[in-house]
Order: sequence, then structure tokens, then C-alpha cells
Amino acid sequence: MSTSGADRFRPHRTLRSVAGPLFGAACLLATLSGVVVLVILLASILMASLQGKPDNPWYAVGPNLKELWGLLSKLIVNRQSSNPALAGFRIGLVGSLWLLGLVATIGIPVGIAAGVYLEEYAPPGRLRRIIQTNIANLAGVPSIVYGILGLALFVRGFGFSRLAVGPCLLSGALTLGLLILPIIVITTQEAIRTVPSSLRQAALALGATRWQMVMGHVLPAAMPGILTGTILGLSRAIGETAPLLMVGAAGALRKLPTGPLDRYSALPVEIYNYAKEPDRAFQTVAAGGIVILLVLLLTMNGIAILIRDRFRRYQ
Repeated sequence: MSTSGADRFRPHRTLRSVAGPLFGAACLLATLSGVVVLVILLASILMASLQGKPDNPWYAVGPNLKELWGLLSKLIVNRQSSNPALAGFRIGLVGSLWLLGLVATIGIPVGIAAGVYLEEYAPPGRLRRIIQTNIANLAGVPSIVYGILGLALFVRGFGFSRLAVGPCLLSGALTLGLLILPIIVITTQEAIRTVPSSLRQAALALGATRWQMVMGHVLPAAMPGILTGTILGLSRAIGETAPLLMVGAAGALRKLPTGPLDRYSALPVEIYNYAKEPDRAFQTVAAGGIVILLVLLLTMNGIAILIRDRFRRYQ
């Protein structure tokens, strides 16, 4: 029977020897295409932010970096203005940092708690399957839909004035918290599933309760994956524009927000406003804002990598 089985699969050896390298080459080509598109996009943004200095050719790295640093420093300090020479992103940057802190405070504990409950406590059955299906579907809902939900639920309170928060920082943070909640829940569940079941059994065998087992063993072991998904969710939230426009982020604001109930603007919203200006000088300002946003995202990802490596080191 083994000989007949070998004869059955022998004709496919040639096909597998050819299809395997072809599939690997196709995957490599798909990866390189994404990397090339990203490099071209970043290069075009950097070139757009360096416009206006014809005496500096593109290959003059030192002068161009010095000019870029001067542009970014000016954009971080200046406020929004109708004059491109005086325009900046100070208020939008402060508003984005406020949103980032509030979203992390609201969304991360709720998302991790929901993922832990669904994976460790919820009994298997129809209700759990329905919840899992809805969470997976919510992860693919367009962000503008969350903006409409935030407008109806948080800004207007479904018509009840006592429930309406208004177009303030808290409304934007709650909307973005709903946006990233499915991502955090799903990544938390996936990270918990990677923890070996033997770790749970050993903790329970030594007399630990389920709560002690989850808090003392499962969560620390799954924390690197949880942190990765959390940072990815926050990175998506910090770059969203459509939900913030729906829930009342100001296009032009002269006063820095000082609390969760203040009016606010955000960095993506100000970039959008500058990019649609007819004056081409604002294109350089918008490109500089995109560079600032990219630096913020890369910094967040770098911090996530450092925290994740530290957690793995102590495991």
C-alpha cells in the first residue's frame, strides 16, 4: 500500500518542484512591490516638503536635511494661518496627543478586558459565536461609519441633551476608542491563544484560582502580542480624519485645548485643510505635516518594540 501511495504522488513531484519556487518568487514580488510603493510615496512627500529651494539639488543630502529640520521646527511651533509662511500644526499636534492619551485610557483597558473574557471566561456556545462574528465584522467597518455613530451617540446623544457631550475632545476620543476596540479585542485573543495550555494547567494544579492564573501567568506571557496589537490600533486612530470631521473637529482653532471638554483640532484634520488650499505654497506645509505624522507613528512603533522586547526579556 505504501508503494501504491508513493506511485500516486510521484507524478506531482515535478509540478511541486516548479510551483514551489514560482510561488516563492510571486510572494517576494508582492512584498517588493509594497516596499517600492512605500518608498516612492515617502520620497514624493519629502520632495514636496523640500520645494522652494532650487539652489539645493535633490542629491544634496546635508543641505536638504537642514532645510527639512528648519521647516518641521517652524511647523511644530506655529499655529494655523492663512499665510503659508506663518502656517503650522501646533494646535493640531497638541489635539492629537490629547486624543492619543484619551483613546489609550478608554480603549485599551476595555479591549483587553473584552479579549480576556471571551478567551478565558466566556463559555462556548451560540452567544459567544455571535459576539465573535460581530467583533470580526466591526474590524472591517469603514471609519466614516464610526464617525456617523459618534455624531449620533456622543455629540448629539440621540437627541437627549443631557446625554450629548458636544463636539469636544471627549467625543472624538470615544469615537476613536470604538474604532480601535475590535482590533484590540482580536489581537488580545490571538495573543492569549499563543500561550501554551500547559502553563494554565500548571497554575491551576498548584492551587491558583482562574483569576490568579490569568493575571499572573497568561497575561504576562501574552503581553508582547497584546502590546503590538494595541500600538497598531493607536496608530490607526492617530491617523484618522473622517471620524473626527464627523464628530466636530475644528478646521481652524486659535486656542490650545486644556481639557477633555474643550474644542479641538487634530493633525490629520489640519493636513487635510492645508492640502485642499488652492495656493501651491500650502502643499509644502501639508507635506511637512505628513512628515511630522510619520515621525509620530514611527516613534510609537519604536516604543512598542522596546516595550515588547523588555517583556520578552523578563519572561
